[in-house]
Amino acid sequence: MNFANMMQQAQKMQKKLQDAQADLSAMEIGGEAGNGAVKVVCNGQGKFKSIKLAPEAINPENPSAVDQDTLEMLEELIAQAMNQATEKAAEKSEAAMKNITGGIKIPGLF
Repeated sequence: MNFANMMQQAQKMQKKLQDAQADLSAMEIGGEAGNGAVKVVCNGQGKFKSIKLAPEAINPENPSAVDQDTLEMLEELIAQAMNQATEKAAEKSEAAMKNITGGIKIPGLF
């Protein structure tokens, strides 16, 4: 195999990795707990996107006592905390990979 052919193969692989990353980023994958009282959505890369809380998750004995503003505030606070944790985890992962690869960026690893 000659060098030009190897470069073409590498470019094709890089394009496939970029396409796969874009597809994963666009996915929406949901999970729920408490018979649907708490629902979360992540993308295919595991990045947190949203959370929805039902009044029953806050006050199971009297869900009607929970107002919408309280639910939205809690959803926003939880979303901010989840995004902050996700960002910190990504930074640590990238730093660990840089130590392993010597700073060489390998597509698809980070």
